[in-house]
Amino acid sequence: MGVTIHFSGKLKSPDDFIRAMAISEEFAEANTMPYHYFEEDDKLLLRVKNEEDWDYQGPVKGIRLQPHPNSDPLLLEFDENYIVQEYCKTQFAGASIHLKIIELLRKLESYFENLLVNDEGEYWETNDEAVLQEHLDIIFDKIEDAKKENPNLNGPFRVADGRIVDLMKQDNLS
Repeated sequence: MGVTIHFSGKLKSPDDFIRAMAISEEFAEANTMPYHYFEEDDKLLLRVKNEEDWDYQGPVKGIRLQPHPNSDPLLLEFDENYIVQEYCKTQFAGASIHLKIIELLRKLESYFENLLVNDEGEYWETNDEAVLQEHLDIIFDKIEDAKKENPNLNGPFRVADGRIVDLMKQDNLS
C-alpha cells in the first residue's frame, strides 16, 4: 500500500558520483531539506533484481535527504560499483514533495548509465499532476477503509530506520 517512488541504476563513473552528490546537496539546500553525507566500510543492502534477492555486502556512500517530515528519507546510497537501488514513500507528504523528488531524479538521470524509475504515482511517466493526485486519493481511501474494517489498525508510523509504515496493529506498538 502506498505511493512510493522506486529507483535504481548505475552511475557512469566516479566523477558522476561527485556530480550527483553536488546536485543533490544543492537541491536539498534550495528546497530547505535537511541532508547529510555518509560512508560506511561494510553494510548489507537488501536488493531485488528480476524478482530475486540480489543483496550487496560491502562499502557504501552517499547522501540522505529528508524531503518532508511525513515522507521517507530519500537515500542515494551507492555501493562500490556506483549502483543504487532505493525507494521513497511520499504519500503522507503530499503531491508537492513527490514532484520535488521526481525533479531531483530527472536532474540526476543523465549521470546514470540507465536510471530506472517505478513511480507508483505515475508522475515520472505521465507528468500529469492529476494522475498523481488520483493515486494519492485512492490510497488514503484504502487506508481509511482498512482502519474501518479493523479497528486495531492505526498509522502512519515512522520506524527506526526513518521509513514510514502505513498501518500497523495496535498490539505491535508496545
